[in-house]
Amino acid sequence: MSTAQETTSQAPHVTLPCPSCGRWNRIAAKRITDGPKCGVCSAPLRLDHPILLTDATFDRVLRETTLPVLVDFYADWCGPCRMMAPAVDELARSSAGSILVAKLDTDASQRVASRFQIRGIPTVIAFRNGREVRRQSGVMPLAALQEMVR
Repeated sequence: MSTAQETTSQAPHVTLPCPSCGRWNRIAAKRITDGPKCGVCSAPLRLDHPILLTDATFDRVLRETTLPVLVDFYADWCGPCRMMAPAVDELARSSAGSILVAKLDTDASQRVASRFQIRGIPTVIAFRNGREVRRQSGVMPLAALQEMVR
């Protein structure tokens, strides 16, 4: 493997499915703010907003993404989750390229929620190298969310 190939494969990146066609894409962290598009259907891959994870996508995104990942476990009916949503959105906007912010609907993705023993929502978990490093339940302001991924 050439040095250029090694550098490319080791460079921080995000792996995620296209929300339009479902095909998997790998995006270099340094290109996240350039408005990346799906390599198959050319749909925009908006990483300045939280990405939606499911039981089907959760493990692969965490396993193949080298940036820290912050996952907001929520439900649409949850008032405190809705109160915290603007802070989660702002974290995604302000941290694009340095962390991946994601959301997982605990009603729609019960397998992952159960595996991580989510008992109350909102619960936020920070992951590094696919492993949980911090967890907090309850509504959190933006500053607390930022601190979780430091």
